[in-house]
Amino acid sequence: MIYLDNHATTPCDPRVAQQMMPWLVEHFGNPHSTSHEMGREAKSAMDAAVAMIASHLGVAADSVLITSGATESNNLAIDGICRHPRQRRRHVVTSTIEHPAVLDVVARLEKDGFRVTRVPVHRFDHPLAGQIDLEQLAAAMDDDTALVTVHWANNEIGVIQPMSQIAAIAHQAGALVHSDATQAVGRIAVDLQRVDVDLISASAHKFYGPKGVGVLTMAGGIPGRRVRLKPMIVGGGQQRNVRSGTMSPANVIALATALDLAVAESSQVARRVGDLRVKLWDGLRQGIEGICLNGPPLDSSMRLEGNLNCKLPGIEGESWMAACSDVAFSSGSACSSVDAKPSHVLTGLGLSESEARRSVRFGIGKFNTSEQIDRAIEILVSGYRSLV
Repeated sequence: MIYLDNHATTPCDPRVAQQMMPWLVEHFGNPHSTSHEMGREAKSAMDAAVAMIASHLGVAADSVLITSGATESNNLAIDGICRHPRQRRRHVVTSTIEHPAVLDVVARLEKDGFRVTRVPVHRFDHPLAGQIDLEQLAAAMDDDTALVTVHWANNEIGVIQPMSQIAAIAHQAGALVHSDATQAVGRIAVDLQRVDVDLISASAHKFYGPKGVGVLTMAGGIPGRRVRLKPMIVGGGQQRNVRSGTMSPANVIALATALDLAVAESSQVARRVGDLRVKLWDGLRQGIEGICLNGPPLDSSMRLEGNLNCKLPGIEGESWMAACSDVAFSSGSACSSVDAKPSHVLTGLGLSESEARRSVRFGIGKFNTSEQIDRAIEILVSGYRSLV
């Protein structure tokens, strides 16, 4: 199978697995059992890994929380801020095209009495297609706004949000800013010394690490700005009483190694996957008359290099996927694949339900090759023609 679904997950880099394995098999001490050498050894290695993660994200090490993944990080950030006993503000602002791991959390807050404003993004025919409307964001803010949560980069159309401007608008109103940076970390620069975002969430498996481990940063190490979170998981207080549970040195080391490699290789990988995306898009346009691009232009800095989302003439994306079983791609977010509704990201972009159902997403990764793209084009064009 030719794997072109790297927004859903990426394969674990063998170098990451190699660094991880000894901490599963040989150096298996509990990092919280520091009364003996095996525990101290595990803690020391884990602390060094956390420091590496913090350095790459531009935050202080004591602002880093290790979680099970970005879904937990998003829940902890949003619920943790809004439900903290000292939180008096009762308004949350987000965008209409967030991941379900954000939208479902704010919907639950809304049911519990919080006000929620979902700010639209610019339509598909706008030069800033997919980016949040900053004027409407500013208009939504008031002195009751506790939190603005907007993803750094979108998982379906690859649009990159103007996080510095979003943060400035939120902070002017006294609100904190959280960003689901799951698709951004490891793909583009996410440096909280340069972008004044208070909290970000990420998952290792989006940048060639293992599944089941993620990160949440708090306050970005900004002096004088304090983030208070109500814990979701209690019972031990292992991470500064904000998240309890025995930590896995193997997972933390794997996350740090994957991030270190991703940052070091980001420019090279971005060029390669960008070239492969252009090759794929050119091949599809030549073979399928009337195919259209969804989201920002491919030559725009507003879009992740490996992302391609396109709309088909005449057939639904699900039918195309079934006809091309030797290529792995998707019709939307992996986390919403059980939902029969059309993509809320594409309808939020202004597409009709029919157009959204005729759309698919490709995610090209660093292990894809030019030969794979050539073969994928053959399969995809042939599969489409067999259906029309």
